[in-house]
Amino acid sequence: MSVLQKLSEHIKQKGLSATVKKVWKHYVFFHQELLWMERDLISPVPPHKLRPYPPLRVETITAQNAAAFTRYFGDRVQTMAELAHEGYTGHMHLNDQGDAVAFIWGAARNYYDKHYYGCWFPVKEGEFFEFGGELARAYWGTTLSVDLQLELWHAMQVQGCHTVVDVCEFHNIPALKLHMRMGYKEQGRIMNVYSLFGWRFYRETRYTGSRLDALRKPAREPVPASAN
Repeated sequence: MSVLQKLSEHIKQKGLSATVKKVWKHYVFFHQELLWMERDLISPVPPHKLRPYPPLRVETITAQNAAAFTRYFGDRVQTMAELAHEGYTGHMHLNDQGDAVAFIWGAARNYYDKHYYGCWFPVKEGEFFEFGGELARAYWGTTLSVDLQLELWHAMQVQGCHTVVDVCEFHNIPALKLHMRMGYKEQGRIMNVYSLFGWRFYRETRYTGSRLDALRKPAREPVPASAN
């Protein structure tokens, strides 16, 4: 399909305004704010109301078994193999057919994200950088989003880590809510990623207070007892 055909199809599906915004962001300029988050690996995860999911088996991702991503994450097979070859710790959750339906990665050293953002994410001693977590659509809203992380946290504890850190795009509301549900805290740092005509620029800024207050559910006021 030619570029013009793809553009025409996108306009039909998303509308002209959304198409212009996508083209501008892809080819001209965009700015992403990545909020740094952290939490310890010992505190229990707060209660949640996520759905259960069918039994899955967990395997460490290697360059040899990366083909398991073919069905649900076909465009990631080579990336998964590369990350495993570079020595990062990756877990995938497999269904009965041997297909990977979820994955997540951890780096106990400074991580250079050459596959997406194109910048360095520094990691302190005792920390590990969590990245790349994703679930197949059928598992959205299930406890797999919790178990996926807990499995990795345990593996990284064995490697001597006590704290998990990661970044979350400020416009990705579902991901921010997941972090809040898992008990993450804001570090007050933002990795700003800019792109201008294909050139990437990076700048870290800091803030005070919370950028997530608008997402928190207001506490319910107690209902006064009725007078008899």
